[in-house]
Order: sequence, then C-alpha cells, then structure tokens
Amino acid sequence: MFPVDLPDEDEADLRSDAEALLSALKAGPRGAEWFESPAGKVSISESNVRRLLLFEDPDCPLLTLHVPERPAEVVAVYLSGRWWSVDDVLRTTDGSRRGLVPVRSLRERVLVFLLGQVLTEGEETAFRPHPRTESCRLLWEEGETVGFYSVKHKGSLCDGWSGSCYLLPVLDTVLVRRRRRRRGFGLLMLQDFCASVGGEEPLGVSAPLSPAMAAVCRRLLLQRPQLRERLCEVEAPGGWSQRRNIWLGIQLRRYPLARPEVAPEGEGRLRQNPPADREPSLDSDSARIRSGAAHRCPLAADVLLLLEQL
Repeated sequence: MFPVDLPDEDEADLRSDAEALLSALKAGPRGAEWFESPAGKVSISESNVRRLLLFEDPDCPLLTLHVPERPAEVVAVYLSGRWWSVDDVLRTTDGSRRGLVPVRSLRERVLVFLLGQVLTEGEETAFRPHPRTESCRLLWEEGETVGFYSVKHKGSLCDGWSGSCYLLPVLDTVLVRRRRRRRGFGLLMLQDFCASVGGEEPLGVSAPLSPAMAAVCRRLLLQRPQLRERLCEVEAPGGWSQRRNIWLGIQLRRYPLARPEVAPEGEGRLRQNPPADREPSLDSDSARIRSGAAHRCPLAADVLLLLEQL
C-alpha cells in the first residue's frame, strides 16, 4: 500500500510526527540511517531534511529529504512515521481511483502539494501552495497521479484581505506531469471543469492565457461550439470589464498557439519562488499564466500551467 491508501491523518498528526523526527535528528544520530533512492543512498540527517509548509501557514509542516549535492532535489517525503519516495507517494493500489477524483483528505492535499511544488529538472516557474480549502481534482491513470486542476468557485474569496469574491467560476491551475503530456489530459480537465458548471453561466480561465492553454481552449471550442460564448479569460474578481471572450481572441489571433516540446521525465526538484520583481523564465515545457486567484494580490498571482502537446 501507498500513503494515499492508508487511513487518513489530520494536521495535528502530521505536525507531531514532523516535530518528533526533527527533535530526534537534532539530538544526534543513534546510528547511521539511509534512504535508498534512484540517485543512490541518501543520509537521513538534520542537514538533509527540510521542513516545508503544506499550506501558507506554519501549522502543517511536511518533511522532505534532499540530496546533499543537489539541495533542490527531493528524494523522499516523511508520512505515517516513515520515508516514502516521491513516486510512491503519488501512487495507489486502490483500483477505484480512476479518472478525476475530488480532493477530500489531507493525504490527497499532500499529493496536490507535491505536484505543485516539485519540479521537473530545468523548470523554474513557481506558484504558491494552494489553500487547504481549495477545490481541486486529482487525475488518476494506471495507479498513479497524472495531474490535477483547481477551481475558484463563484462567491469564493479572491484573497484573505480585500473581501472581493469571484463573480463566476474560474479554472485556476492545471498541471499534467511531464511524462504524461501529449495524451489529452489537459483537454480532459478543461472539459470536466466546463461540465461541472450547468446552465448558461459564464466560465472563466485565469488570465493571461498562455499559448499552451490557448491551444487547449481552441481544441475544446472547435469540438463544442456551444461554449464559445461562455468561456472567458478572466482577471479577478471577474467583472464584465475583466472578461475577454477566448473564442474571439483566437479568431483575432491574440494568442500564439504554441505547441511545447516534451522532454524526458526528471521529477523531483523543489520549485523555487522567483524574486517578486522578476518574472520567472519559461522553457519549452511550461507556460506561466497570471491568475485572478490572488495568491499574492487580488488581481495578480503565480500559477503554473503544465500541459501536454495536443
């Protein structure tokens, strides 16, 4: 069994386990302990263990093990009193986990965190951890997590200080694991988001639209013309002056419909937040979009869109 298959734990359990291990490591080793990883044996020592925040508060830490020579590389995660490789944390033995599944448990929140905070090698685009109440769905395929998407529901707060609320549902983050791209999963998640909102209500996608996201939207709107009047590029909170019709923008060639190349999988690197005054660089496999999700401010935030070539 893998961590997501075990009985769920709460934030207090996660915190107490982390504090107990850190205290033991600080007191000094009682014997050499090692973790076997594809990169080789890694010493479980105070210098190689980092305390990451699962959410944007200090109450829910997550311990990760790092390679001394490559401190940005995460090789293991501490859950349920033991170390697990990142790949194992993202797996399941539960055959009922197939397709898109709503995130409900703390362990599933850990999966969203790992997908959102652990990068493939060479990717430096960053976004902040999702709030503990963020509406997310994990995509499962062949016993492992393929990716996830998150939504800002109509009426939900744009941030924790302005009091502004979203005026329409907005697709906030879409992420597909590197070796799972070019298989239509980005389109699948966009379709699922659109299907989750009934009636003729407008649908938002966080602005500005990246070339990768524009290509996925174009494919969806070619397949489903009835959505052309509803799907909008949105800045928070989504008033009429903050919406731009995506189909019209495609027809007017406002979006470069890029087709990113696919590189071999190299997952396991911790995402580094860029300086606040500098935009992170883009590579051929990632596209950064500025979102109305307001992880930083009501009208601007960092989110990551990693989509397969279509």
